[in-house]
Amino acid sequence: MQGDLPASRSSIGLPASRRRFQAFVAMQSKTVEEACALRYRVFAGEMGARLKGEGIDRDGFDAYCDHLVVRDRKHGRVVGTTRLLSDAAARRAGGFYSETEFDLGAVPTLPGRLLEVGRTCIDPGCRGGAVLSVLWGGLARYAVERGFSYLMGCASIPPNPDGFAVEAFYRHLTDSQRGPQWLAVSSRRPVPEEMRAPTGDCGIPPLLQTYLRLGAWVLGDPYWDEDFNCMDVFILLPLDNMKERYARRFISSGVRPGELL
Repeated sequence: MQGDLPASRSSIGLPASRRRFQAFVAMQSKTVEEACALRYRVFAGEMGARLKGEGIDRDGFDAYCDHLVVRDRKHGRVVGTTRLLSDAAARRAGGFYSETEFDLGAVPTLPGRLLEVGRTCIDPGCRGGAVLSVLWGGLARYAVERGFSYLMGCASIPPNPDGFAVEAFYRHLTDSQRGPQWLAVSSRRPVPEEMRAPTGDCGIPPLLQTYLRLGAWVLGDPYWDEDFNCMDVFILLPLDNMKERYARRFISSGVRPGELL
């Protein structure tokens, strides 16, 4: 992959040597391994996910993805990551990861290019918002500069103590956030009725809140991910939906590029 990716909004106007967090596409296998180790610590260590590897979260899609990471330059650690699977790479991989959870229906027929975003996580010591902002800035710049029309993926929502607050989650959504009905996807494993929480709430995780603020749609009903003990909702973000103020924040030419390792 050629070309640099941006640093955070807070880095605008700062020389590279003064920015603490920088987003870049990992070019070295060692950096990808750091990202996969962070995923394991978050997904297995915090969430209790059942993963096949030991100390590393890796599956068959990783080899086809670009791995966007955020490094904390102060401590030299990878503190944020997400993987990006283009439509062209998905054809080589045999499909998108999302297709293992959902029948995507009409989504693949949309005009323009699709970019799948997945396995996103932030180090627990860096969840104040800055790292997520840097990661999103890199993601937005990557998508726009490479001519993608849509971001898509599976957003995870943990259960509350009584189960999965499916109905409560959808009550949070406005009609415009539910997207057009003709684009609705079908869950390959719906959340079982006995695991649904009739009362209580689980809220909307920060990453999903960001997608919704940017104009993403939640399409269809959730998928029950037994291995991760969460419910996944399919989201689609037409980049044309991004409000102008967010486009200026994440993609403006005033954002200085980060480094490629």
